[in-house]
Amino acid sequence: MRTIIWFIYFWLYLVAALPVSIYIWVLEKRGLDEKADKMVQGMVERWAHRLMRLAGASVHVAGQENLPDGAAVYVANHQGYFDIPVMLTSLHEPHGLVAKKEIDRLPGIRAWMRHLHCLFVDRSSPRAGAQVILDGEKLLKSGRSVTIFPEGTRSRGGAMHEFKAGAFRIATRAGVPIVPVTIDGSYRLMEANHFWIKPGEIHLTIHPAIETKGLSREEIKALPERVKEIIVSAL
Repeated sequence: MRTIIWFIYFWLYLVAALPVSIYIWVLEKRGLDEKADKMVQGMVERWAHRLMRLAGASVHVAGQENLPDGAAVYVANHQGYFDIPVMLTSLHEPHGLVAKKEIDRLPGIRAWMRHLHCLFVDRSSPRAGAQVILDGEKLLKSGRSVTIFPEGTRSRGGAMHEFKAGAFRIATRAGVPIVPVTIDGSYRLMEANHFWIKPGEIHLTIHPAIETKGLSREEIKALPERVKEIIVSAL
């Protein structure tokens, strides 16, 4: 029953929020980005919080004092689908994510991800991947943060996958800090139960930011493994 109620709320909220989405689109077209961003952050945060409550998720966050004031690239491991609402509700405010291009085809979700300034990756096209790095750099320089799951796919509680370098190129090109984030336990809410939702605990650890300005070429090359080791240390 919990799973059915969760999915009904998930889609009904998107339908009910359609007029707000249209209004936000009008604000964006008129260049009223600050007003639009505040509305988007409020709507998305409420939606994500309710999804977590309906799932029976108990989220324990450590290291919030490590959140930087300005734009940053938040790099997290990826255990399950609940990683996204966890990240949307545990940082300063909801902000864009780097996601698979396939998600951009889902009605309702697509509109709100675009309002959040999400970036979509076409894994089959190296040229499209390079464009995402450029778009991410531009987004960060505008003062907006971005969340990236550099494994590219869910580990479902198993061993972490290799970290792809794109997340780190975006951060170093924009000269913004990288904030490693460890997510522990999110897969237990859905993936561990054959996609039936069950209550569970999620532990989120926000590690100290890593400054990217002034890094040598060797230090930049070592960033994926360095950040991965930091994230693993809290699992």
